[in-house]
Amino acid sequence: MKRFALSSPPNAEGMVHLYDKDYHYLARVRRLKAGSSFNALLPGGAEVRVRVLSTADNILIGECSSGLTPLASTKLASTKLASTLPPIALFQALAKGAKMDTIFRQAAEGGVAVVAPFESEHSVPSGKGNGKANGFASGKSERWERIVRQARQQSGSATETAVLPICSFSALLDYWESIKKKYRRPVGILLHQEPLEKGSLHEYIRCSPDFAALVVGPEGGFSAREVSLFLEAGFKPLLMGNTILRVETAAVYGIAALRIILLESELWTLKE
Repeated sequence: MKRFALSSPPNAEGMVHLYDKDYHYLARVRRLKAGSSFNALLPGGAEVRVRVLSTADNILIGECSSGLTPLASTKLASTKLASTLPPIALFQALAKGAKMDTIFRQAAEGGVAVVAPFESEHSVPSGKGNGKANGFASGKSERWERIVRQARQQSGSATETAVLPICSFSALLDYWESIKKKYRRPVGILLHQEPLEKGSLHEYIRCSPDFAALVVGPEGGFSAREVSLFLEAGFKPLLMGNTILRVETAAVYGIAALRIILLESELWTLKE
């Protein structure tokens, strides 16, 4: 069910004032008028019901309440179940053109908490002066944030997906080290096209991780040096099937597999 993602929480009186693109979407596209109501997500992921009080002067004024419609209340069980999942992060090496847009959209729809784009040795826009020509100018993060927000509204995902700035490979490893200090049982999964280890996804997450990170490479995969550094940092290599997946396919494939196994972690056990 569609839920509008509010960029800021209501004020002390429970009121929201929406302008510009937010106003256009709600008042012009969805044609909401005074007296109408819609479900919305607060920045923290909580769901509220917004009653439209006015759409005059290109400003939508709404009043928030915690009451949900009967249809929305049927979603509470799945929402609570999803909230018990550990945060899932996608560490995505920069891919060509619109593929990154697709990856961000799919990650937001899949309930990913953090997407960290980074430059790999085999990324085409690798910081050698051609980043802008390949669509990775400084304003790209704003576009991805907009895509994420639209994807959350379309899918109704209660997970707030954070979009991190594009970083270097070494900065990504530094970020991972900070994650390891913050969480007690973080797990990092490195998707790879070669069977580097005979471990399975079930085996890697049998420890009930409190944070799970999935690493996906660019076209051409990671270099041998990068793979070595990931393994030294504690990432577990994973080969998913016997086919070579496109970058955008590998991302959604890995996210879906990880999320489903985590959701069903209380229903399966490994054979000794």
